Amino acid sequence: MIMDAPERGALMLVRFIAAALIGWAIVDIVLYLAVCQHNNQPVSITTCVLKSISAMLGFVILIKARAIAAWISNLFDE
Repeated sequence: MIMDAPERGALMLVRFIAAALIGWAIVDIVLYLAVCQHNNQPVSITTCVLKSISAMLGFVILIKARAIAAWISNLFDE
């Protein structure tokens, strides 16, 4: 399937946002674990799950990237 330039740009934007959400979640969880270890505190599973929501959202966006990019491209075309 051949994509036009606006659709490729929208796809690149969607993939970048998804990757940024995943990266943000990873950094946030690693920093939380480091602070807990430094302060000799137990790691809360609930906090880790809540901090990983953005990564889950990023993976969903990455899976649906082509559909979201087409929606954004159509939104700007109108």
